Amino acid sequence: MSIPFNRRLLLGLGAAALASGVFAQGASNTPVKLLVGFPPGGSIDLTARLVSEKLAAALGTTVIVENRAGAGGRLAAAVLKSAPPDGRTIMLAPSAPIVIAPYTFRKLNYDPKTDFAPVAKLVNLPLAIAVGGDSPIKTLADLTAWYKAHPRQAAFGTSAAGSQLHFLGLMYGQAIHMELTHVAYQGGAPLVTDLIGGQIPAGVDQFPLEFYKSGKIRLLATSSPERSPLLPDVPTFKEQGVNVEGQAWVGAFVPARTPEALVQKIGAALIDAVNQGDIKARLAAAGMESAGLPASEFAAELAKDNTRWQKVVEVSGFRAD
Repeated sequence: MSIPFNRRLLLGLGAAALASGVFAQGASNTPVKLLVGFPPGGSIDLTARLVSEKLAAALGTTVIVENRAGAGGRLAAAVLKSAPPDGRTIMLAPSAPIVIAPYTFRKLNYDPKTDFAPVAKLVNLPLAIAVGGDSPIKTLADLTAWYKAHPRQAAFGTSAAGSQLHFLGLMYGQAIHMELTHVAYQGGAPLVTDLIGGQIPAGVDQFPLEFYKSGKIRLLATSSPERSPLLPDVPTFKEQGVNVEGQAWVGAFVPARTPEALVQKIGAALIDAVNQGDIKARLAAAGMESAGLPASEFAAELAKDNTRWQKVVEVSGFRAD
């Protein structure tokens, strides 16, 4: 049965009124929380603090950043799952706890597909494969040829086992039909040190731009669908004929069953924030690209990411407790 036009109009106006009223000053003394599953000072925390002021102005209420650090962002995800679906708890999360963790952990106390609603993708984090600045390897084709000529030394490093970086390196190995050995470092700094010193042939990471600009490392390829605006001189894997694609990002999520009108209002405010010139500049300085993808498009991208990473993880056989 179709709904008469006047009734549809009233329903639409009612939803808009709900979205406006729930954040109105005086409607609640509870501030809006931006959950961050990592300590202060990192890229996720920086993103949250940059958008919080703009979000507060758009929603007409207080917005606070709450760091629930631990377990690679999974602790904050568990907090979001138990939060009421009233638009007052928003999680800013990287891709790993959303599209990697469900396939690597034997037990996970949340399901991103059923417990969360995507609000917006805020930024992209360019991932790259690199060699040391003094390495004789100049291109991705050179690296592939070197690996094939030295199969016992065919290794790559990342900052953590079971990370998106780990599986991106394995994806490259699958694409060139080689079994590459993964070396997990305790963070990105020792990985860069070994790349510069020639102790490992290549590494996969979101490398600090200053190491690339200074020539201490050489970026051979990024895994983005298109060249990163932060690294316009670095070609993608696919540009070079290697079927590797997989992007890291920071997105906003709310509990499932949050009213659609609230999701849309929060998403619009966050997208507007990351598209502000001053915020874009500060994100770029930290190695992040403003994205501003609305909920529907973000949901479609999440579906593709889940298919992509599930396949790579399952082929690897990697599982974590």
